[in-house]
Amino acid sequence: MTRKTACLVFNPVAGQSDPEQDLAQIRSLLEPEFDLDIRMTTAEMDADEIARQAIADGAKVIIASGGDGTLSAAADAVVGTDIPLGVISRGTANAFAAALELPDTIEAACQMILGGVTRKVDAATCNDRPMVLLAGIGFEAETVEKADRQAKKRFGMLAYVMAGLQQLRELESFTAEIETEDRIINVTAAAITVANAAPPTSILAQGPDGVVFDDGLLDVTVVSSTTRAGAIAASFHLLSTALNENAAERDDVGYLRAERVKIRTDPPQKVVLDGEIIGETPIDVKCIPDGLTIFVPKEAAPPSAAEKLEGLPDLIVENKVVVGFAD
Repeated sequence: MTRKTACLVFNPVAGQSDPEQDLAQIRSLLEPEFDLDIRMTTAEMDADEIARQAIADGAKVIIASGGDGTLSAAADAVVGTDIPLGVISRGTANAFAAALELPDTIEAACQMILGGVTRKVDAATCNDRPMVLLAGIGFEAETVEKADRQAKKRFGMLAYVMAGLQQLRELESFTAEIETEDRIINVTAAAITVANAAPPTSILAQGPDGVVFDDGLLDVTVVSSTTRAGAIAASFHLLSTALNENAAERDDVGYLRAERVKIRTDPPQKVVLDGEIIGETPIDVKCIPDGLTIFVPKEAAPPSAAEKLEGLPDLIVENKVVVGFAD
């Protein structure tokens, strides 16, 4: 029987565990069936560059092991190809695995790669950068910026909670213009999230009753709470509805779906893309339907509620005379 070959893109500084032990475990599980070409990420060489070079060298399978940034970067290299991506999460949040309903332990992830099926899911770009999970504007971006690498190493997921509580004390709203293929929506918001895929714990993305990652559409959630108490209440509501797979039903939470969305804000807001701060608004996000082939063990989520905007403050929705975007 011919052995399979794969490139393993391994981030040695991800998460809180011992990277040497992690790598040894991955090798012990995969090498009986795979010839592994192991390539380490460095400060000078990111996962996307490594994966692209491996593909140029003839790799037929890419396996990425690290945090959400590593996994998203590796995914970018295989978007638009039929080369499957295997995901072995070793980060702090592991949102990538949770969003796509993948195993979150090394052993289970390796077993999935060895015996799991592949399927196509959506990918996206944000300002021409790769996006597998989501782009967050406002509250979420500020929270991620405050949760620095040292804090995440020491406290894990608690670092995000601590940063979020700190950010609640500095909550500020902004005006936003959300442009889709056929409408322009003006609204006051505290946070806007554009998601391709998102786990239930990414609560600011949970306006719809489940973020669908293979429908060819982006899920946009607007949270417009202007007080700390309101933001806390909206956050708990979104978490509850996400865990119960229900759509949000608060006036200060709105959501919609679109193939492409442009967002402008006043004043400019920080933007977090798949867990990394990339700059400030405006942003232009485009869905790439069926753009990514990935090992996944579960079936697609059922269709969910597509839109709710009523109740958001200062809401103005205008239908475009000409459908589409100027560029």
